[in-house]
Amino acid sequence: MIVYQKIQKRLAETIAQSGLSQAHIANQIGVTQQTISHYCRGENLPALDTFANLCAALDADPAYILGLTD
Repeated sequence: MIVYQKIQKRLAETIAQSGLSQAHIANQIGVTQQTISHYCRGENLPALDTFANLCAALDADPAYILGLTD
């Protein structure tokens, strides 16, 4: 089962562990740094297209972030 809180946590962890600044990530995917900050604090989740771009920019496995794999 996909759990919203697990997605928020894994997304925030993946961003933090990327070694990239929030501003750099934001610039790569065409959103503001504040938007990335909201993702890190678990306040928002990205739209599907933004999520796909974010996973590509972070070289992250979407299935992991969605809680489909460990």
